Amino acid sequence: QKVKDSMRVLLPVLLNKSHDSYDKIRAILLYIFSTNGTTQENLDKLIQNVQIESDSDMIRNWKYLDVPVISSFVAQQHKYARRDRSKEETFQLSRWTPVIKDVMEDAIENKLDSKDWPYCSRCPPTWNGSGAV
Repeated sequence: QKVKDSMRVLLPVLLNKSHDSYDKIRAILLYIFSTNGTTQENLDKLIQNVQIESDSDMIRNWKYLDVPVISSFVAQQHKYARRDRSKEETFQLSRWTPVIKDVMEDAIENKLDSKDWPYCSRCPPTWNGSGAV
């Protein structure tokens, strides 16, 4: 069953004095994972109210593992655009297409954004599209 207001469920757990700080950090991380990030102000309020300022790096360092701890318009803009595959023929056991398939097809078609993929060089001008370079 999906939780409608996760903050309402989270706050009693965080304000409970019987839980130690590591359990509260786990609860905050689960909230961040389930909402795909939170705002900087919301995260700061959570850390201050729960009084885990000394351990806040445990939460903030997840950004180095590409977890969107702080959600913003800029962070959502860098998501890879997925292709519409609704009309493709699929296997009976195949329910989804991994992102790497879209990335590889765009690399073959030379459509990767140079900002997001700086080490994937453009094809030389003499390339006629007949095969891989």
